[in-house]
Amino acid sequence: MRLLFLGDVMGRAGRQAVADRLPGLIERYRFDFVIINGENASHGRGLTEGHYQLLRDAGADVVTLGDHAFDQREMMSAIARHDTLVRPINYPPGAPGRGAVLVTGRNGHQVLVVNALGRVFMPPMDDPFRAVDAAIAACPLGEQADAIVVDFHAEATSEMQGMGQYLDGRVSLVVGTHTHIPTSDHRILSGGTGLMSDAGMCGDYDSVIGMEADEPINRFLTGIPNARFTPAEGQATLCGVAIETDRRSGLCTSIQPVRIGGTLAQALPQLP
Repeated sequence: MRLLFLGDVMGRAGRQAVADRLPGLIERYRFDFVIINGENASHGRGLTEGHYQLLRDAGADVVTLGDHAFDQREMMSAIARHDTLVRPINYPPGAPGRGAVLVTGRNGHQVLVVNALGRVFMPPMDDPFRAVDAAIAACPLGEQADAIVVDFHAEATSEMQGMGQYLDGRVSLVVGTHTHIPTSDHRILSGGTGLMSDAGMCGDYDSVIGMEADEPINRFLTGIPNARFTPAEGQATLCGVAIETDRRSGLCTSIQPVRIGGTLAQALPQLP
């Protein structure tokens, strides 16, 4: 089974890159399932229902969120209407929406997608390790789920790698989001789980993590806000990771970075 995960979609530039490039990628590489982190897709903060639908129309089977999940007020009610829109599973009880979802892919296989928030240098949340543990225990790999992907939205790469090691052998892929910087540590762990600390963003890298550089630089120099952060709108790089899984076990057999367009060095999937 072939899966594609795309990192944080950042503003208009990221949305346009997904709309322009994703349909062709799905056709060229015959991806069976596509997951996109959309938590910065709307003006760099959160996701509107309309932009969620745009990502779905481009080919996303599931859209995940993060610490900006509810920055757009409409999401408080919209998230209940869409069973392929997933917010972090370790929000406190009572938060709207769902943190894990089992979805049928293009080949008929069942894919469990889990979204979780880290706690290092992030707003306080419930324990992500125990929350993810419970979700995969209820839908084990190789039984109810043909593949399991965990989007771990976290600040610290150490926490991302810790989650990967903790889940090794029990999920197909653990991939980090949130930092907007793609890491080069993509690998298959000893137990067969694919791991990439951060998928990077789908956005304009001629920026400061997707924002026009002037205001971030001003704040670094003066410590005083002068204006709002504004998403950069130059040519975006589509960033993510592509994996192939074993038909029987659901574990990862191949993992490749994806970087297409924009200013970063390009990386096309080299799947068997």
